[in-house]
Amino acid sequence: MKRGTVNLPLHHGQAPSYLVKRMIKLSSAISTIIIEENGSKEFFKRISDPLWFQAFGCVLGFDWHSSGLTTVVTGVLKQSLNSEQHRITISGGKGKNSTKPKYEIKTLAEKNYNLSTSKINHLLYASKMSAKIDNSAIQDGFNLYHHMIFFDEDGNWTIIQQGLNEKYKLARRYHWISDNLINYIIEPHKGIIGQERIPLCLNMTSKEAEENRKSCVDLVKEGSNSIQSYIYKIIETNTLEKLDKWISLNRLDSDGNNFVEQRYSHIEKYEMPRKINWKTMDELYDISPTNYEHLISQNGVGPSTVRALALISEIIYGNRASWSDPVKYNYAHGGKDGVPYPIARNTYDNSIKYLSEAINGSEIEKIEKISSLKRLSMYSNILFNTNDYNYNCK
Repeated sequence: MKRGTVNLPLHHGQAPSYLVKRMIKLSSAISTIIIEENGSKEFFKRISDPLWFQAFGCVLGFDWHSSGLTTVVTGVLKQSLNSEQHRITISGGKGKNSTKPKYEIKTLAEKNYNLSTSKINHLLYASKMSAKIDNSAIQDGFNLYHHMIFFDEDGNWTIIQQGLNEKYKLARRYHWISDNLINYIIEPHKGIIGQERIPLCLNMTSKEAEENRKSCVDLVKEGSNSIQSYIYKIIETNTLEKLDKWISLNRLDSDGNNFVEQRYSHIEKYEMPRKINWKTMDELYDISPTNYEHLISQNGVGPSTVRALALISEIIYGNRASWSDPVKYNYAHGGKDGVPYPIARNTYDNSIKYLSEAINGSEIEKIEKISSLKRLSMYSNILFNTNDYNYNCK
């Protein structure tokens, strides 16, 4: 059985200045026609779609399969869109710039749109919680290094984040949007796109983890001493080791190889965190969180706290956490037989059609329109042809 897998490799260096200048001009033209005809909410809807975003980057001229597409395209949009013409403001970026939203949002929202305190607080909370969820509630081996928030004069927003797996030099992109977001805990993403599903990924955003989340809230209300006694009990009985051994033996690939141990040894699996911030546990006890979102939103609650509580809840109370990777799209986009995922042909077709119409309607020269449509066509062909081959583009 042939199955296509297209990795998202890390490409070092910077995009050449001549390309960036052309990308800024082209992205401005395409974005303007979308925003003028359909509004900022529709533009947010488009860029929050991982597949549309990928196609958009290809149209602009960037490597279609590279992790750099995320940082370059969002960076280009930050230069091509402005609050006066497009009524969209952008904050954040890569590395140190990823932390700027918590300082910039209030100033930019007041200056550009005079947004109310309530809407500003919602934006700040969205920026904080999206990062919390993707770094702590989902433990897939990818650490965030890019965070960008887009928001408009009505307080609507979309967030694009990217995480890095240093060992395999691969990236994963996380998309969020305010439209129809009920809460930040239960499957909140518009889409997550990466190479493939990760086995034994702790996913506290899964619907299946509801009872475990409730137990985590109950645990912190018992206090640090009680939690420590549970941990000692688990360690003394070697419960984690037995669970880890069992799950590894039952996770073999089609050739009988130990898929988990060989390729994903960096994932901690059922291992209890070596360091737990007991000061944070004491603070949680004093706060007495009302629900899991309230718990995870507290300062100091990171991956170790989340993992420790999840493991204790599963082993002591018997309320299972979810160890299923929430990634929704991979870069192979499925095989013809639906393995590992069905081909999202309708999604592709709609994205490509929409982009084609935007290109044709934009105010750019005919030569540039033809070139852009050719790149879009090339991207479309690559998407569907990868299902017949095994690409390994590291």
